[in-house]
Amino acid sequence: MITDIINVVDTLSEAKDVEREVIFEAIENALESTTKKKYTENMDVKVIIDRESGDYKTYQRWMVFADDSRELEDPDYELRMLDAVDIDKDAKEGEYVYQEIDSVDLDSRIGAQIAKQVIVQKVREAEKKKVIELYEDRLGEVLSGVVKRVDRNGFYVDVGNNAEAFLPRRESIAKEAIRPQDRIKALLKDINDDLKGPPLILSRVSPDFLIELFKIEVPEINQNLINIVGASRDPGSRAKIAVRSDDKRIDAVGACVGMRGSRVQSVSNELNGERIDIILWSENTAQFVVNAMSPANVVSIVVDEENQSMDIAVEEAKLSQAIGKGGQNIRLASELTQWKLNVLSETEALEKDDEEIQKITDLFVKSLSVGDDVAVLLAQEGFTTIEQVAYVPETELQKIDGFDETLVNELRERAQDQLLLEAISTEENLEEHGPSDDLLALKTVSEEIAYSLARGGINTKNLLAEQSVDELIEIDGIDEEMASSMILEAREDWFKEGKIES
Repeated sequence: MITDIINVVDTLSEAKDVEREVIFEAIENALESTTKKKYTENMDVKVIIDRESGDYKTYQRWMVFADDSRELEDPDYELRMLDAVDIDKDAKEGEYVYQEIDSVDLDSRIGAQIAKQVIVQKVREAEKKKVIELYEDRLGEVLSGVVKRVDRNGFYVDVGNNAEAFLPRRESIAKEAIRPQDRIKALLKDINDDLKGPPLILSRVSPDFLIELFKIEVPEINQNLINIVGASRDPGSRAKIAVRSDDKRIDAVGACVGMRGSRVQSVSNELNGERIDIILWSENTAQFVVNAMSPANVVSIVVDEENQSMDIAVEEAKLSQAIGKGGQNIRLASELTQWKLNVLSETEALEKDDEEIQKITDLFVKSLSVGDDVAVLLAQEGFTTIEQVAYVPETELQKIDGFDETLVNELRERAQDQLLLEAISTEENLEEHGPSDDLLALKTVSEEIAYSLARGGINTKNLLAEQSVDELIEIDGIDEEMASSMILEAREDWFKEGKIES
C-alpha cells in the first residue's frame, strides 16, 4: 500500500486540505498499531518517519524510574534505572529509553488494512478539528448550504469550506419539504466536538434564527437604529418578535414590516409561511403585554408583580382570538414577555375583581374594625394589606373621597396596633415553637435564618430535610445556593441510615 510515503502524504494533504504533518503522524500511528499486531499489544511502540526521505524506524520504549521508586507498576512500559542503562547508558529518570526493533511491512494485506483504517480516522479527526476552529466563532450565525443527503435522523448540509453540517429532524420545521440539492438557511446552534457525526449542528426552529433573519432583511437593525428585544415561535405556524427604537423618528415596526410587507414576507417565506406578529416593545410592562397580545384587543389588565403574572380581560366575542388555536397566541405572548398571562372574558374579569375586592374588604373589616363602606373604598383605591394602610403617606389616604385627617389617623393607628398584635403573636409562637437545638447546630443555618425558618413552620432539622429548594427560597434571606446547602446538611443522617442512596 505505502511504497512511497512522501507521495502518499502529498496526495492526501492536497486532497483533504490537511497539513502534511497530520498525515505523517497518522501514518506513524498506523505503523505503531501494525507493529503491536505483529509482536504484542503489551508494549509501547514509537515509529519515526523521516520527513524528507520517507524512511522510517521502529522502537520499543520504556519510561525510566528511579531504582527505589514505588511508582513502577508495569514492566512492559516502565523500567528501573539499573535496567534502563543496559539499553541506553545516558538514560534519565522521567524520560524514555528506546530500543530499535524490526519495522513492519505495510505492503502486506493486514498491514495495509490497519494502516488504511488509522489514516482515515486521523484524517477525519484533523478535518473535523479544522472545521471546528473555522466555525467556533460563528455560533449563532445563519449558514447557507446545499442539502447533500437525507435520512430518518435529519439532513446533511454542505456549507462550503469542506464543512458538513447536520440539521436534526427535531430542529427542522414540521411538514417542511426538504430534499437533496435544496439550498437552505439555518442557524448554527451548536458545535459537536465528538468524533462521531458532523461537527456543525443547525436549527431552523430556534427563536434566534428568526431574529438573525430579521437582521439580514432589516438594515436598520445592523445600524443599531432598531433593537430586537426578543422572539417566540411556534415553528412553521406563528411567531412574535419584539422591537424597539431609541430614535422616536424611526417606526421600528414599520421598518421591520417593510414596503408593502416585503421584509417580513421574505422572512416568512424562509420559514415555510410562518405568520409573524411584529410587536412594539414598551418599558411599561403592562403596555408591552397589551401589544404582545396582538391581534386581540385588551379591555383591562391586572398586574401581580409578586407572582410575575397578569390577568388580561378581553371582549367575550374576542376570547378565542386572544387565546389562539390550541392556546397559541397567549403562549407566544407569555414567552415573549416572560410573564405568566391569564386571559379572561370581561364578565369573568369583573367577577374575579369582585371576589378579590370582597376578600380584601373582609380583611379590613376584621383587622381594622371598620364598616363595609370604608373597607370597600380602601380596596377600590388599591390598598391590599394592613401594612399599606399603616405606613403609606397620610396624603395618599386623604386623597380618598370622604377620608379626612381624623379618619386617616384613626385608620393608621388601628393598622399599626394590628401589626403589633400580629408581631407579638408570632414571637409568642416562636417561644413555644422556636428553632430546635439540632436546627441551630447546623453549620449552614445562622441563628437569624433559623428563626426565619421557624416563622415559616420549619423549626426542626427533620422538617428542614423534608423541604425542597423551591419551598425554601420563598423565605426572605434564603437564595437557591443557600437552600441547597442547608437541605443537604439536614439530610446527612438520611444518607447514613440508607434512606437515600448516595
